[in-house]
Amino acid sequence: MAIWETATAGALARGVTVRLSSGAEFEVARVDSPFLGMDQMVCLIEDTPTRWHAYPTMRDAEVEIRRGA
Repeated sequence: MAIWETATAGALARGVTVRLSSGAEFEVARVDSPFLGMDQMVCLIEDTPTRWHAYPTMRDAEVEIRRGA
């Protein structure tokens, strides 16, 4: 069973599965930081053969990360 923990967006690394406030889940392929030239912003990127998704957020924003399978 997966366990969801809270972390700050700025602390995330490639390969982590996140759950957004919308309920969408994806594996982070890349973290762009700083984003748009702003040190306080990051952009979490999902990049798969079937989908590309970018989630810009504040570096100190809380997101849920999955631990375990």
